[in-house]
Amino acid sequence: MSKIPVTVLTGFLGAGKTTLVNHILTAEHGHRIAVVENEFGEIPIDDALVLRSDEEFFEMSNGCCICCTARTDLIDILRKLIQRKDRIDRVLIETTGLADPNPVAQTFYADEEISEHFALDAIVTLVDSKHIGQHLDGAGVGHQAVDQIAFADRLVLNKIDLVGEAELADLRERLRGINATAEILTSNYSKVDLADILGVGAFNRIVHPAWLDEQEHFHDPAVNSVGIELDSAVDGDLDETALREWLGRLTAEHGDDLYRLKGVLAVREDARRFVLQGIHRIFELRPAEPWGRDSRGSKVVFIGRDLDRASLVAGLRTCARA
Repeated sequence: MSKIPVTVLTGFLGAGKTTLVNHILTAEHGHRIAVVENEFGEIPIDDALVLRSDEEFFEMSNGCCICCTARTDLIDILRKLIQRKDRIDRVLIETTGLADPNPVAQTFYADEEISEHFALDAIVTLVDSKHIGQHLDGAGVGHQAVDQIAFADRLVLNKIDLVGEAELADLRERLRGINATAEILTSNYSKVDLADILGVGAFNRIVHPAWLDEQEHFHDPAVNSVGIELDSAVDGDLDETALREWLGRLTAEHGDDLYRLKGVLAVREDARRFVLQGIHRIFELRPAEPWGRDSRGSKVVFIGRDLDRASLVAGLRTCARA
């Protein structure tokens, strides 16, 4: 049986996360979606949408969604979903506005039972177009807002009706300085095409090589991106053992500051592309489809705080010389 895809929805306070959840719950998508509120307290969903119950799970009025609140550990909630007789189609996890999405994302790699049944599909970050600038500039909370943007596979610029075109363009450039690889969507009242945020396979697909094109532009001083590209014909392929050892040391020593790593790699004596995905101290390197007409080579992007470009380039090149 295929794994159940999981979307993590994050964003700073007031960005429109709950409005997006309501949009998903009331949409005619035909899927059974389990919505997990990763916080304590009442479920922040309009009363009209929820059939009241003292139980942890709520059947939604449109008949195709479930909602639960993480009063216990997230892993316990997911295990209960596994045990349900009626299989769900996907899981949506809404984090609190001040949350770091990293611990939630790592759940799907660190726990063997959870990783067997669930697959992290994408991290979607909502951005309040009107107020995000002051959040990014603010002391203390600025780091949380930056972290949420840096982790994203999809950025949804919400409330665009409250800003002008020039302000929106400036915001896009600033976000590109924090996260050069995430696709940027726009919305009002969190109305987005669900196909753009659900089932995108960001953690399970080969990203187009164009994600290296903008790595050097508009860097935010708090977070930077480092893109590295090696041509197999010139630099050589990577030794898999050396690569895994280097990535292990890198994530162990610098995991706190290394938000995301992703890449498409050419491994020596293997006709397949290798896909790299990582979050802080957890990384996955797995084979994918064979190389086609594209030039064989290795492309990697690192996103984090105070990343040392020279050291990262030297480390990756060492794996090609091993």
